Amino acid sequence: MTQASLIKAILSANVYQAAIETPIQSAKFLSQKWDNQIWIKREDLQPVYSFKIRGAFNKMRQLSKEQLEKGVVAASAGNHAQGVAFSARQLGCKATIVMPKTTPSTKINGVKSFGGKVVLHGDAFDEALAHAIDLVEAEGSVFIPPYDDWDVIAGQGSMGIEILKQLTDPIDMIFLPVGGGGLAAGVSAYVKYVRPEIKIIAVEPEDAACLKVALKDKKRTRLKEVGLFADGVAVAQIGKNTYDILKDTVDDIVTASTDDICDAIKDIFEDTRSIAEPAGALSLAGLKNYCKANNISGKNLVVIESGANTNFDRLRYICERSHSGEKREAVFSVQIPEQIGSFKKFCQAIGKRNISEFNYRFNDESAAHIFVGVEIKSSADKSQLVEKLQGMGYGVKDLSDNDMAKDHVRYMVGGRSQQGISERVYSFEFPERPGALMNFLTSLGNRWSISMFHYRNHGSAWGRVLVGLAATRSDAKTLDEVFIELGYPFKDETENPAYSDFL
Repeated sequence: MTQASLIKAILSANVYQAAIETPIQSAKFLSQKWDNQIWIKREDLQPVYSFKIRGAFNKMRQLSKEQLEKGVVAASAGNHAQGVAFSARQLGCKATIVMPKTTPSTKINGVKSFGGKVVLHGDAFDEALAHAIDLVEAEGSVFIPPYDDWDVIAGQGSMGIEILKQLTDPIDMIFLPVGGGGLAAGVSAYVKYVRPEIKIIAVEPEDAACLKVALKDKKRTRLKEVGLFADGVAVAQIGKNTYDILKDTVDDIVTASTDDICDAIKDIFEDTRSIAEPAGALSLAGLKNYCKANNISGKNLVVIESGANTNFDRLRYICERSHSGEKREAVFSVQIPEQIGSFKKFCQAIGKRNISEFNYRFNDESAAHIFVGVEIKSSADKSQLVEKLQGMGYGVKDLSDNDMAKDHVRYMVGGRSQQGISERVYSFEFPERPGALMNFLTSLGNRWSISMFHYRNHGSAWGRVLVGLAATRSDAKTLDEVFIELGYPFKDETENPAYSDFL
């Protein structure tokens, strides 16, 4: 499609039989904190709590009467599913949504509440997608793609029209979240056509940065694996059509960590009293990183709160990790003398700081390892504290960016095994479905005993698991082969300092 044809399609994308024109809101607290005027486009206020309704409806409104009578099919584990189901109800046609068996019940119920038929198939999106294509071929229905479709892209582009109409002040930068690229492609294409002086900054999770890799390689590249926390943008390869647009419209790209995203969710709540989903807060997380890295101030900046479909169960995890994202908490492993008064002396060394966490268990008569969370003001403040403690003779290891320490070890501190076993340790992402643990145990067979196990549910489709196995270094290669065949994402944590210090 030519640029002129795409702009014409965006201008004619009448999505408002299903979607609404969402407000753009000044973020008062964020603007003061970052010395910029920051605006939030509130796509979380759509009827399905996500921008996805724009593209889905624009695609479906152009179907013929005969096509609508046969119904539509989509494969999705989240917001696209609800957008298709809602649009189908508005257009009076049936919608079948194929979702992986691992999909959280809240998203399944959301689709059903809009009248969609849910078919659960497979453990991952690719399996659900393949089944959806089979249904289309068998029933003659119409498949509604999530992002890599010109009508879908044009529908998402209607958001760009609204932004330029709603903000009469000059706009310096718009930060756009990127998963498959539908939203970013549609908005950037229109904005760059009408207001080419506005900079477009693409934002991706650092563990799912498929556009960043594609722009570097100058071609679409499939990532070997992607992080699952921001599931709305957990895409392994940028779309073909969306890449063709974004390579010419994106001025810069920035990534954000899980901690950054959690902190951005908190920021959005403080300014709007709304709770964004991880993907919904991604563009704000990117804005903060970009402003920090480039000393941006005195500018008009726009971010997209792209969705608010998050599970209530995830809020505990988000709250915990937001402290790290804002650099307000540092997590340390500290070696102190195992003697009366040591904890008091350590607290005196910390000074007038809040201790957010303290974990300890007696294990050695000469030295103790404590797991401690300490309130800090900034990264520089943390560095100064570490230097001070080391200068006083304390052995300090910074675990602030150690996911294993924050996801598992802080809940497990209790001493080492007294059996003197040789142990190897792995972290996994188990699918949240019946039989996941049995599949893991079956893969182990009778070759290795489990020496340690810790699991936490974070309200998502995958659970984080830490496993210790009675195994030797020579078993490592065989274990890797077993786990690769099992298909669960895993990481060898045997050399992780959090394990050696506390477990």
